[in-house]
Amino acid sequence: GKLSMSKTTSATSERKVSFFGKRTSGAGGSRNSQYGMFGTEKIKDPRPLHDKAFIQQCIKQLCEFLVENGYAHNVTVKSLQSPSVKDFVKIFTFIYGFLCPSYELPDSKFEEEIPRVFKELGYPFPLSKSSMYTVGAPHTWPQIVAALIWLTDCFKLYAAMRENPSSFDDGQNWGGETDDGIVHNKLFMDYIVKCYEHFMKGGDTYEELDAEVQSKLKDIFNVDEFKIEGLAAENKRLHEEIARLEKERESEPDRLVSLRKLRSSFQADVQKYQAYLANLESHTTILDQKMKGVNEEVEAAEMEVEVMKQENARLQHIFDNQKYSVADIERINHERNELQQTINKLTKELEAEEHQLWNEELKYARNKEAIETQLAEYHKLARKLKLIPISAENSKGHDFEIHFNPEAGPNCLVKYRTQIKAPLMEIVNQTEEEIRKAVQRKMSLEDTLEQVNAMVAEKKSSVKTLKEEAEKLDDLYHQKLKVEFFYIFNNSFLITLSLISHVHLLTSG
Repeated sequence: GKLSMSKTTSATSERKVSFFGKRTSGAGGSRNSQYGMFGTEKIKDPRPLHDKAFIQQCIKQLCEFLVENGYAHNVTVKSLQSPSVKDFVKIFTFIYGFLCPSYELPDSKFEEEIPRVFKELGYPFPLSKSSMYTVGAPHTWPQIVAALIWLTDCFKLYAAMRENPSSFDDGQNWGGETDDGIVHNKLFMDYIVKCYEHFMKGGDTYEELDAEVQSKLKDIFNVDEFKIEGLAAENKRLHEEIARLEKERESEPDRLVSLRKLRSSFQADVQKYQAYLANLESHTTILDQKMKGVNEEVEAAEMEVEVMKQENARLQHIFDNQKYSVADIERINHERNELQQTINKLTKELEAEEHQLWNEELKYARNKEAIETQLAEYHKLARKLKLIPISAENSKGHDFEIHFNPEAGPNCLVKYRTQIKAPLMEIVNQTEEEIRKAVQRKMSLEDTLEQVNAMVAEKKSSVKTLKEEAEKLDDLYHQKLKVEFFYIFNNSFLITLSLISHVHLLTSG
């Protein structure tokens, strides 16, 4: 297709963020570069630094780079999940040493030195001074590890240019890709430089440059115009097919849901089959073990058969070389029949004894389980009552723990009766005595409480009587005060009248 840079009106291209910041178009006007040291606008990092998978991939690449290039310290992917500041400084010094072998990181102010080095190298995203103190923090380490990966890429590019400088010459061949999958060619480099120069001068269209590079590419690759038309028709057909498939997808919105449910069911089936295969493998292992045991039994039986064959041969030899009469044969047959009957009888008796033994063993197991259950309950209650162990609060130096040993015979628990019963009864009697004393003390305290309540009731009644008397005296006091005040008021009024009359007499005389 054409390498046109002027068609930027599509919805996809409008959403892309320019690596050089926002452009200010103007006819014939100059532009300010927003990249590196020529501008101050911060560029948003387009890399998915919040994606854990991307960060894990960066950590893995960094670990592989350090191991492959002979990093002196032991480093793993796990150790690079949250490294310390000291480890980060060592890693940065090691990587930057490839670009500047004589560089030595100063002992102090590394938090200013490292961001300055990245800025001088042209790293487009700023590294703050505070991030150097919290390198291994979850919110800081993604930015730092991305910067270290960028630094390793710089070294790889520098090494590629140093080892094969002819890759950027005019006379290079179109032989294929490098190890990184990039085709270095001066034709594209010149095209990019010219486009950027045209862009910085204020141009927004690149038809002439596109036509020039397109003509050169056609000459290099011997492009046929008819094939281009056929490819354009095929491209149009494919776009129509894509549009048709998009419409089908919109018309069937539930198809994706059904397919997801089907995938979930398939995944569940896969898990079931995996579990089934694991069970089959374990079952196969058990069968192999059983087959091994059966093979051993077969080998033992074969050896026994071989021994029996030898014994039969020996007996047959004796039988062939010995002469028996008819009476001897009848007697032998009769004895054999009797012995067979005896064997059958003994076999039945043995089966009966084995059955009885099995019943006795079951009975023994049940009794043993019941005894162990009772002992567990006893020990639990004894621990709750602080009787076990010997150093417990209520044990008083006695060992109340019972050790059950069925091998000791039927009298294995008899000794514990004499060992535990006497001190336990003593503790019970002491406890009952303490309970009795406590009950008596409680009764006496209840009697005392009743007496105190009676005295309190009497005091309350006397206090009530005294309050009533005090109220009466208070009322009497107020009445006397009123009478005296009225008497004094009348006397003063009379004295005033007498004075007025005397003054009147004096004035009239």
